[in-house]
Amino acid sequence: MEDAKSDAAITRASKRVFFNMSVFEFLTFLRRGVFYTFMINYLFILMGTVTSTAALGTFNAIASSLGQNLLWGRISDRLKLRTTLIIAGETIAASAYIVVFFVHRIFINAGNNFYAGLTIIIGLSCLEFFWSMSDVGWAALLTDITSYETRGKVIGAMNFIASLGRTAGILFAGFLYNDGQGFMNGTIFYIVTILLFIGAALMAITSRSVKTNLNVPRQPLENNYKIRPSGTGSTNRSYASFLISLIVIILGAASINQIFLLFINLKDGLNATDPQMSLILTAWAIGGMIASLAAGRFADQIGRTRVLLAGFTVAAITPLFYSLTSDVLSMALIYGLNGVSFWTIQTVGLVFAGDLIPKEKRGRFLGAYNAVMALSWGPAGILIGGPLADIQVERLHLTPYAAYVNMFYVSSVIVAVGTFLFAVRFAIRKNRQILKLQD
Repeated sequence: MEDAKSDAAITRASKRVFFNMSVFEFLTFLRRGVFYTFMINYLFILMGTVTSTAALGTFNAIASSLGQNLLWGRISDRLKLRTTLIIAGETIAASAYIVVFFVHRIFINAGNNFYAGLTIIIGLSCLEFFWSMSDVGWAALLTDITSYETRGKVIGAMNFIASLGRTAGILFAGFLYNDGQGFMNGTIFYIVTILLFIGAALMAITSRSVKTNLNVPRQPLENNYKIRPSGTGSTNRSYASFLISLIVIILGAASINQIFLLFINLKDGLNATDPQMSLILTAWAIGGMIASLAAGRFADQIGRTRVLLAGFTVAAITPLFYSLTSDVLSMALIYGLNGVSFWTIQTVGLVFAGDLIPKEKRGRFLGAYNAVMALSWGPAGILIGGPLADIQVERLHLTPYAAYVNMFYVSSVIVAVGTFLFAVRFAIRKNRQILKLQD
């Protein structure tokens, strides 16, 4: 009787945890959609080069990686502080956004737009070191409360909710941006700050239910994945191989993130208006919604490797069609397919990582995984896309249109290389292992 009551309590706690986490995920991506959709365009107005627009994501990614791998991941593993890290990270971020806005506004009032843009880049990058505690806490918590059998479905559902939030954020951003005035007058900063405080409060409520839910026994992973090597060294090597191939793929796919936003705004290209850009980006998010639900379930049913390979392949192909598209609706369709690929990788990549990582190392290993995914924020643009685009325009005297199209081709090639590395390590070798077992 007592066991039945205990199981019922765990079930209720689980439902509360998942509901609260779903709302938190929606608010998180609503905030990202509102703030980052047009931040690239705003920084380009202030600073004037493609490379400078990628600097925000680059320094953010560096700060986030340092924070997660040197500090927060270790704290998460040692003290098991999942929700506490999330609450602290969201609260610090909410306060810092207001400070960054007012300092950047001082430079704008002084007529120094370049330093106003630099303030945003440096301020948000410093913030990201502390904010990254929320990222590692979230990834570890989500892995803690799922099992091998349900991880794909649950993470897929969470990413579907994230896509809904991002879509809503993109739509709002299309009206709030107003040729940069939404950032310049502080409206977007204020909205983001409110959302962060709400998220922190929600996770404070969630923390009460998490302890009960974590008492649910988990079936050992080894019973489900018989071909995987059992040794710690083999697991570490497999995880390292996965991250290496993912690094190449993310660098290739994300190297044109900033370029694409500038490309569709070119007069020689689509010459898209703010609402039209919002429509194209919304299509990307809608593609992500569909992919998140489908990819997670498919990953549980037909295997993580197959679904990841499908996502990588689409990511390699879609940039080839950007320059061939002559109207907004066609571009929305193509970019929607790119959204399918990204969210497939985002969903199943975390599932795949969660399967490989030993429980006692989740904080540190997921910190490394988050660091790789953070390459999409800007490092890929500043290391590959931005400099190569600027060199073609400034040194080779190509038009921006021609330079951007060339970068789309480069992106496809790099993603194809990373896909090949992943296939060799996890698809071809696994098939050989199966054939040996059959013999």
